[in-house]
Formats: sequence, structure tokens, C-alpha cells
Amino acid sequence: MVSESGAVEQLSLIRAALPKAPRPPKGPDTADTDPIAAVVVDTGLAHLDRPFEYLVPAPLAETAVPGARVKVRFAGQDLDGFVIERKAAPDHEGRLAPIRRVVSPEPVLTSRQLEVARAVAAHYAGTLGDVLRLSVPPRHAAAEKALALEPPVTDPLPAQSGPGPAWSRYAAGPAYLSRLTAGDSPAASWLALPATDPAEDWPAALAAAAAATVAGGRGAVLVVPDHRDVARVDAALTTALGPGRHVRLTADQGPQARYTAWLKVLRGHVSVVVGTRAAAFAPVRDLGLVAWWDDGDDNHEEPRAPYPRVREVLLTRAAIEGAAVLSGGFTRTVAVQQLVDAGELRPIQAAAPVRGAVPRVVVAGEGLEMERDPAAASAHLPSVAWRTAKAALESGPVLVQVPRRGYVPSLACQTCRAPARCVHCAGPIAVTGRGAEPGCRWCGRGVGRFECRQCGGRELRSSVVGARRTAEELGRAFPGVPVHTSGAGAVLDRVAATPALVIATPGAEPVADGGYAATLLLDAWASLDRPTLDAGEEALRRWLAAAALTRGSAARGQVVLCGAPGHTTLPVIEALVRWDPAWFAARELADRAALSLPPTVVMAAVSGERRAVEAALLQADLAEGTERIGPLPLPDDAVRMLLRVPLSERGVLAASLTAMRAVRSARKEPVSVQVRVDPPDPAT
Repeated sequence: MVSESGAVEQLSLIRAALPKAPRPPKGPDTADTDPIAAVVVDTGLAHLDRPFEYLVPAPLAETAVPGARVKVRFAGQDLDGFVIERKAAPDHEGRLAPIRRVVSPEPVLTSRQLEVARAVAAHYAGTLGDVLRLSVPPRHAAAEKALALEPPVTDPLPAQSGPGPAWSRYAAGPAYLSRLTAGDSPAASWLALPATDPAEDWPAALAAAAAATVAGGRGAVLVVPDHRDVARVDAALTTALGPGRHVRLTADQGPQARYTAWLKVLRGHVSVVVGTRAAAFAPVRDLGLVAWWDDGDDNHEEPRAPYPRVREVLLTRAAIEGAAVLSGGFTRTVAVQQLVDAGELRPIQAAAPVRGAVPRVVVAGEGLEMERDPAAASAHLPSVAWRTAKAALESGPVLVQVPRRGYVPSLACQTCRAPARCVHCAGPIAVTGRGAEPGCRWCGRGVGRFECRQCGGRELRSSVVGARRTAEELGRAFPGVPVHTSGAGAVLDRVAATPALVIATPGAEPVADGGYAATLLLDAWASLDRPTLDAGEEALRRWLAAAALTRGSAARGQVVLCGAPGHTTLPVIEALVRWDPAWFAARELADRAALSLPPTVVMAAVSGERRAVEAALLQADLAEGTERIGPLPLPDDAVRMLLRVPLSERGVLAASLTAMRAVRSARKEPVSVQVRVDPPDPAT
């Protein structure tokens, strides 16, 4: 909402910024039917975020169709745009400029895509142009020509025989697939069980859901966090649907491969898409299912404005296009739990007790283990973890999850345990390799003679041991056992079923053939002590993801949680031991509601130079009862103001911030104001 005076001021600024177009051409130079085109122009300016009218020259009458890419003259330069409508008469009373040329007659922007993009922009207080840049990939002419002669796949689907083993493990699984085949649109939150058999694992379950949707005559969009997950679901889809009936769509495919896959979906050659967040906007015809895996993974959050999350994009698409919804994972985020409590998603969980399917979880330093090893709770590799690994190596590989990569990525004072910081830039002090001198991870300077600013101590100790140092230590502890590392820069996809130690950072754990015999979760405190709102939620997600790669307790699989001093009674530890993520998510949601924290409220962040932020908030007609938190200092003399409103006021908040951005953009001031609805961690 904007005040009347503010709206008048905004309108006058917008009109002043409009291009001065020449007098329209007449006669045979203009299209005979529907000579006016409404064009969304990629200006990059918030106050010009609306369609503009252009004349359609006669030579372009057949190619300037709704959805086509065009070049238009705007403010003295040629800009890209999309035709969104053809009409007989203009709404603008002034002169209209003609479309310069049609870049491609391919109608790449469908009416449904446009509706979804507008809804996402409004949800996140963004601009339509920003969302269209995320949803429609750049054109590749060679891909258009190469695909012109390729026919769609017409081979029959493989025979479907019931729900299959992947969904038979869940009480509501067969009914969910039956409704997909019947053309219904059920919405569910699915808590997956771990499985060492690929036919029962989560990629096979997603593929079966897509196959049921295709059998009902509709299409599906499946979104997973990274390329390794895409490869697993891709293989499962090939088994379930047959070759050529789906495409992969990821940002790292390359321009031609990505645009080719996208065109196959647009033209109806295929009806199923699997990919990373780039696939969330895929223009599937007759969309029947939107599904995403591991909602808490930060790869699902777009780092570019307006910062949409995959969850919100797919829920918006489902609401507009009438599709079914499936949110899957080994755990459930608080945001998804809120949808479950509201009845918008129905839970799909195990049909029977899960104890035999999941590994046994042991917490180091708890119970009798404390009497055997008093230092077990705080040790990097306690004796119970060493004994578990030694016994497990006799029957298969052992996974060791380390919260940080590197050698010793964090040092602290030996006396007071305060984090060691660089005297030049206040960056963290680390050791990059064996025998290396401590240095700053930010500026690269050496430490020299260290002196703690808090207590004056001169000795350093490791506060977190990285994956490389852990691999070195375990290599000495288990001589003759192969040691593999998987992390940033060198991520393994799979490991054999033979005895080996696999040291991996969270999210980089490779899949083991037949499952890991045991899993060690080291330095639990490093995950629990993160200064973020979702520290417990994220820790449980990481731990369960690693534990799910382990054999079930029926096959003597075991998980050891190490390094949780003082945390053994926390609900997150209890949820891990009991393998009950739904209980933890419900408890966490209740705590957030009591403290008025997201997702039970809506928060927005307005960042920029202090004077610009204060002036912008004065112009915004915020909802009554909006709570302001801050301003909080940022680098380079910038500040951030947090705004908090009830869920019922989300639309009012987004509209107010959108109008505020438009006014600031129209004034063309040298300072910028960045708006972000639902910041990643408002508690900080």
C-alpha cells in the first residue's frame, strides 16, 4: 500500500522516465490485425516494471507472437523484451514506437509462466524482469535449429504394476500414487526411510511418482539440491519411464544443452523434468506434479534477486496450474511442518516401526561409556567411535562426516578458548596443511607471535579439525585401510562395498554400494553452536542425511555421534537417536511461534546506506503493527533494518516494499536500497 500523495509522485516520476517515441507509422507498414503489442521490457529498473505498448510492423506480424523475444527501442537504446499480448487498440494515448526486430519467433514465455512469474515477484517484493531472467534461459540459435527436426517420443510407457517397493513402505504411499494416476492433485509431506536397495530408495520413489503422473496424462517437475542427486533421479526415471521421456535441466549444463532441454519441455517432446533450482520454472505442459527433495538444503535458495526458494516457486505453480505437491526428505523443515499443521500438506510416513530400517545411533560420552572414557563427550575421535569403526571395517566401508573442510580451519586460544583472529583484518586464523604456519583465511597474512586479546594467552589450539587433518589421523589409526576424502573441489559419487574410510563434509557424502557399515558424526558441537536460527534444524538434517546412507540396525549398521558435550539432552539429539524428525519439527515450530520468529511471522530486510534506508522506510506505507528491528550495522557503513509482521500481513508488506523500491529507483539516487522478504536468518 502506498499513500495517495506517494502514488501521485511515483506516477509522475514513471511518466517522466518513459521514452519519447516517434509518431506511429501508418498504412501498409503496420500489421493489419492486432497491430499493438504489449511488451515486458528488461530495463532492470523497479519503477518501470510494467508492460509497454509498441506497434507491430507488417513484416513482423506473423513472428511477433505472444511469448516471443523481441528487441525494442527504450530510452535511447535497444533492449530485450517479451511480447505478452497482441491487441487491436492501444491504451496509451501518445505515440508508439515500432518493435525493432523479433529475436526468435519461438513463444518461450507462456501465459502460465507469466502468471507464475508475476505471483513470485509479488510474493518476494521483486520485479517481473528479475523473475523472468531466472525462469527463461538465454536463447541459443543452434539449439532451436537442431531441435526443429527431432520428433517427440511416442513409445509406450513401461508397464506399471502397483505402487512398487519404494512406496509400499509407507501407509499412504499406494493411495498417493493412485490419486496421481487418476488425475487428482494431492499435496503431501513425505518423510523418507533410508534404504540400501536402489529399488526402495528415494530416487526410485520420486521416479515412481512421476511415472504415475505421466500414466494419468500429465507432466511432472522434480527438483533436487545438486547434480549428484540429479544423476541418481535421472537413472531412476530412465528405469521407470524408459529412455527419452524426460530431460535434465541444471544451470551447469552449458548454454546449448540447457536451452535444448528447456525447448523439449516447451514443445511437449517430454513431460518430465528433473534438475536443480533452474528446473523449478520448466514450462511442462499439463503440469500434474511438482516435487522437491530436501527442503532445508540451501541450494534451493536462489542467490539472485528476488531470492525465491524452490518451495515457494513450486507451491505457487501448483496453486496456479492445479498440480499435486510432494515435499520429500529424511527430515522435515519447520516451514514444511507449518504447512502440515495447517492441513495444506498431508503427512506420508512409514507404514510400520522404522527401527529395523534405520541404523542404531549411539551418543559418545553417554551412559556407561562415560565411565569407560571420561573424555568421550569432548574428544574428536572417542574410543567408542574407534571401536565401532574397527569392527565395521571388517564388513564394509565406514563414513566419517566432518563439519568443516580443510586441515585445521579454525584456531582458538589455548587458555580461554576464544577464537583466534587476525590483528590486521579480524579474520579467522587457520592452518592449511601439515607443517604449515598459522595464517589468516581472509587476508593471507601470517600470525607471527600470537597474543589473545581477551586473556593475553600465547598458545593456540584447534577448535575445529578439518577433513584433511581427520583423514591424516584416521590413516595412522587404521594402517593399511584405504582412505578417501570427499568435499569441495573433489566430490565422490560412489564408493565400493569393500572396507575403506570415507571422510566427507556435509552434503558431499558419496553413496556406498550396499550402504556403509558404520557412520561417525564428528564434532557435533560445531554444528549445534552455529549462531543461526536454524542451527538445530540444519544439524539434524545433515546428520540424518549421512545416517541414511548407513545399513539398518537389522544389518548391524551403527551411527556414532561424537563431540556433543553438554548437548546430550537437547531435543535435536533425542530426535536423531529416536529417528523422529517430525517430532522435532513440530517442537521447533511451537518454539518459533512462542518467540514470534519465522516461519510463524514474516520478516523482510531492507539494506543500504543509512540515509537511504531511513528515507525509503518513511516513503513506505507499512502495515499497522509492523515491528522494526535495527538498524543493524553492515560493512562499508551500510545498515540493515528488519521488519516483522504477522503472516496475514505478508501481502501488504510485499506491496509496500515493492512500491518503495519503485520510488527509489525512479529518483535515480546514487545509493541503493536492497529489499529481501524472508531473509535467510532473521535472528542474527
